Formats: sequence, structure tokens, C-alpha cells
Amino acid sequence: MTAPVGSKANPSKFDCYPDLAEDEPYFVIRADDLLSDALVELHAYIGAGQAGAAHNKLAEIMALTSQRPPRPSDSPKYRETFAISSAMEKWRNSQ
Repeated sequence: MTAPVGSKANPSKFDCYPDLAEDEPYFVIRADDLLSDALVELHAYIGAGQAGAAHNKLAEIMALTSQRPPRPSDSPKYRETFAISSAMEKWRNSQ
């Protein structure tokens, strides 16, 4: 049986890990995250300029997240996610 595309055993042909700069920040969304497939699909819709589909997918994500209590704002994981986002922007602007 072939491993699923985008996995460690069967990387996508667009896999970025070999191309990452030594100091380039990155963020991984794993399949065990409840929102993983929807977030990746949202990213694809935005990249393809499909605003309507992106809007619908975002509404779906918001409905999913409303069913669970939010992570506390002082959560270390929450804070680190924003730190990575900030590091990405700073890295990109320095290139």
C-alpha cells in the first residue's frame, strides 16, 4: 500500500522541507488536527483566487470551532503560534 501523498513516507512534489532556509520559520498542520483539512483547503482556495469558496470554507471552519471552547489566550501553544506568524513576516520582509 502506498503512503498518502504529503506524508513523511510519500512527500508531495511541492514539499518545502528540502528548500527551507536554515533560519526560515515554518508551521506544520498535522492530519490529527480537527481543522487540518479545512485549513489546507482554505489556503488552496485563497491561493487560487476563489473568494466565494474561501468564504464558504472559512464559515465552515468557524462553525466547527464554535462547537469547542477556545484555547485560553495565555496558552503557550496559542502564543507560540502567533510568535511563528510574526517570525514568518519578519523573515519574509528581510529577504
